[in-house]
Amino acid sequence: MRERLLSLLLRTKRPPLWLGIICGALCIAAEAMLSLFLERVMSGDFLGGIYLLGVLLISIQWGLGLGLATLAGSAVAFNYFNLPPEWSFSYGTRGLWTPIPIFLLVGFAISSIAALVRSLNIQAENRRHEVDLTAQLAHVLLRTKDLKAALQPASRLLARAMEAPNLEIRLEELPGEEHAEALPLVENGVRVGTLVLPVGVPEPVRRRLRERMVPSLETLLRAAHDRENTETVLASSRDEIHRIAQEQAALRRVATLVARGISSAELFNAVAFEMGSLMKADHVAINRYDPGHVTVLGSWSWQDGTEKVLPLGSRWPLNEVSVSATVLKTGCLTRKGSYEQSGGKIATWVRKMGVTSTVGSPIIVDGCLWGVMLVFSSAREPRFEGVEERIMDFTELVATAISNAQARADLASSRARVVAAADETRRRIERDLHDGAQQRLVSLGLELRAVEDGVPPPMTELREQLSRAVDGLTGVVNDLQELSRGIHPAILSKGGLVPALKALARRSALPVELELEPVPPLPEHVEVALYYTAAEALTNVAKHADASVVYVTLGMAGASVRLSIRDDGCGGADYGKGSGLIGLKDRVETLGGRLRVASSAEEGTSLSVVIPIVMTPIVTVSADQS
Repeated sequence: MRERLLSLLLRTKRPPLWLGIICGALCIAAEAMLSLFLERVMSGDFLGGIYLLGVLLISIQWGLGLGLATLAGSAVAFNYFNLPPEWSFSYGTRGLWTPIPIFLLVGFAISSIAALVRSLNIQAENRRHEVDLTAQLAHVLLRTKDLKAALQPASRLLARAMEAPNLEIRLEELPGEEHAEALPLVENGVRVGTLVLPVGVPEPVRRRLRERMVPSLETLLRAAHDRENTETVLASSRDEIHRIAQEQAALRRVATLVARGISSAELFNAVAFEMGSLMKADHVAINRYDPGHVTVLGSWSWQDGTEKVLPLGSRWPLNEVSVSATVLKTGCLTRKGSYEQSGGKIATWVRKMGVTSTVGSPIIVDGCLWGVMLVFSSAREPRFEGVEERIMDFTELVATAISNAQARADLASSRARVVAAADETRRRIERDLHDGAQQRLVSLGLELRAVEDGVPPPMTELREQLSRAVDGLTGVVNDLQELSRGIHPAILSKGGLVPALKALARRSALPVELELEPVPPLPEHVEVALYYTAAEALTNVAKHADASVVYVTLGMAGASVRLSIRDDGCGGADYGKGSGLIGLKDRVETLGGRLRVASSAEEGTSLSVVIPIVMTPIVTVSADQS
């Protein structure tokens, strides 16, 4: 209650003057009546304090001027009603005038103190309002992402609080206007905005704006500028981090494909897709340099329809003006815009696709220019600014994949040559044994048999010796035939794989159960690999497995032939325990197949071979020695 009364008495907005005059007159009248009532119990000299209450009230509400006027009226009423002679004014006796100066002096002091209290209260209220206004302006200016959009509500808020209509906050300097005044807003020597004041704003408001609000506005606008710049930097950083994360993820996916050793066509198309998605390009092509032209090995396009994609295997000339030709000449990353002034097959395709910019990055393999990666865009605004590092990262992965493919191709070719040389050596040894030593031993046996027939009957001991020699020679011929048959079985060349496996089963020291499905005619190198795998496996089972039976299965698995050999022995087969399995594995993998061995004491040993009948051609890569 007391706080509400004080706020009512000390309110900053001054009531109308006419109301103050009426209130002053009413206060004097009420004080006079009260003094006449109290005059019965107290001396008239002390009744002047009653008249000071109205002076205090009027001074607090209407200021010092009206308070002094009320003081003068109160002094007249005090003299007239309470000082002797009562109900009249006294001019002759000096002592009667003594209370009046004291009354006026005390009343003046009370009026001054009341006016000062009012002034201090007004200043405190103004400070509080300014603080609240600054907080509201900070809420408006610092919580928005667009500072320009926040200036209008901030201007309305400031204009309403300062009672200055059409007041405006701007970021730019004020152009020459006749009906406005500009207050520059400067923070640390940097202009951060302008406060525009319309003509007609009272001078106290102007002074208050200059002294109180301008510094706060300068600080707020500077903080808003800093916040906006910080938001921009953070947004740019977030975009950059997101871009780097996408780029690294794409590079990891491509690196994984490179490590897996997938086919070149799949890899190139995957790289084109990742590059196009990352760069937001319209078309991407990976081309290899060939004499006089480039060949498309991988391509991608965001548009549907095969006509939008550069066909795989298509060739494009190098004697025209193009990015590919420029990269071939310079060996550096190249950009090109419009092809409007160019002619030829490439320029026609570019104009048809609406391409507005092209970037080409060289693909360097083993120090030589192998090809070029082309990125096309149909956007009006350039998209490929600052992309050199990203493109080069992908081209380096492509170069690594090509180098790996070349190394794998060279390794496969080398292994194939070794296997082919070994097979040829086997055939030559088998042929030499059959046509050379075996034939000579057979001839020698026939000659000894003829000599035996010509020995006279009485020479029985000599006949028996010749007969034993002929029998021993026949055994040597048989052993030589078996050896020749193991080097390269003639039945494999004459009858095929199935009869050769049956012959192996018949000669095996252990029972062999065959499950041989009909298979189409197989290439000779595939039959030889399967035959020697079966022969080596049966030999190992007989020597080491201590098995009771061997199961041999032959059949088709899609486009591949599958051979499985399983026993019920003691297990223990391992690649590291001998060169036989390693040699078989090399022979099978040379043909693009797989050899798996599973061996345990509980289940025995299982060996499986899968070889594709139609070999996937190894992609040959050649570097242009330009």
